[in-house]
Amino acid sequence: MGISASEAIALENQYGAHNYHPLPVVLAKGEGVHVWDTEGKRYFDFLSAYSAVNQGHCHPKIVEALVEQSKTLSLTSRAFYNNKLGETEQYMAQTFGFDKVLLMNSGAEAVETALKIARRWGYEKKGISQDDAIIVVCEQNFHGRTTTIISFSSDQGARKGFGPFTSGFVQIPYNDTHALEEVLKSRPNVIGFLVEPIQGEAGVHVPDEAYLSACKSLCKTHNVLFIADEIQTGIARTGKLLATCGSCNCSDSHCSATPEVKPDVLILGKAISGGAYPVSAVLADDAIMEVITPGSHGSTYGGNPVASAVAIAALEVVKNEKLAENAFRLGEHFRKSLNEALGTSKLVKQIRGKGLLNAIVIADHPESETAWNLCVSMMDRGLLAKPTHGNIIRFAPPLVITKEEIDSCIQIIVDAFTSYETDWAPLEG
Repeated sequence: MGISASEAIALENQYGAHNYHPLPVVLAKGEGVHVWDTEGKRYFDFLSAYSAVNQGHCHPKIVEALVEQSKTLSLTSRAFYNNKLGETEQYMAQTFGFDKVLLMNSGAEAVETALKIARRWGYEKKGISQDDAIIVVCEQNFHGRTTTIISFSSDQGARKGFGPFTSGFVQIPYNDTHALEEVLKSRPNVIGFLVEPIQGEAGVHVPDEAYLSACKSLCKTHNVLFIADEIQTGIARTGKLLATCGSCNCSDSHCSATPEVKPDVLILGKAISGGAYPVSAVLADDAIMEVITPGSHGSTYGGNPVASAVAIAALEVVKNEKLAENAFRLGEHFRKSLNEALGTSKLVKQIRGKGLLNAIVIADHPESETAWNLCVSMMDRGLLAKPTHGNIIRFAPPLVITKEEIDSCIQIIVDAFTSYETDWAPLEG
């Protein structure tokens, strides 16, 4: 017999570092769009492990790939070739339209890898003086938690107490092409622009329609690498295989992106594993990736056979089950339905998103507990979501969700908001 929920929480609190503030639910099983707690109660998962489980929990084809490869060969390190890595690199390169793929493990590790590639490209190809390279980033960004990454974060909660910080980064406002143009004109030592196509952790900030293409054009004009962090937005989450999409071979009928938006460097993670095993990747064409040479970068687990097998299975599920199309269609329905039901609610400031990456901005102070309380209310009704930045609730279900299931979830959300609004008073200040 397993431990109880209270025992599981007590063990984490006693023996684990307190670096997260979870909802008070202890999960023990997952399948498709659902998870179950230790008491057997079923919930809709509307976080999807921060968009890592786009293909649904424990997808049988991904699990099968994981298990079968684990039985044969799990790890060799890159000291030797293995019979799975090249196959996966070819599959990913052809799927996303790049010459080369560099597989790593976590999303933060992939971002770090992209930064290193960009810097070396700047010194070797653009001719920037050693140690003078600048990478432009956006305010409110989220690219991970390593020391270098938090050095260019504007989230003081992620930075406080962790200095000194790494130099070589300039922040500009998100969704502001004029700001990007000004910094590119004034600083010839800029070698890259790192951007999220949609800022997920910041509260699902969707930029203007022409923003990404304009940024790409500016980068091209100034010989600067356009680096897209699609760790959260990629793998069909926003209704296309990639939010930037570019010239990838996604066969997505809703993809209207032009080749000019194709990043110079693409960063992937999370859902390229289907949530089954840590996999991340950086993709670029030869002229950029060739700056990486033997001994200049590596990872013991990066590109291991299990990760390679899992990545192919995860991408095949997305393609074969048409998850991008499903995300596009149900995302439109989700936002339309919530706007109709909650558009006049005093609790709701804005409903925004793209595909099945959406958020409700609560009309309350970020330091209020309103968003948290609403998430607890939805949890009690059988739906799991989580606040971000205090007064924003992000909704990101697995992309295998059906119309009937999402309608049930919309009703749960509406019921929770309607019930809470009756006695709600906003936090003053």
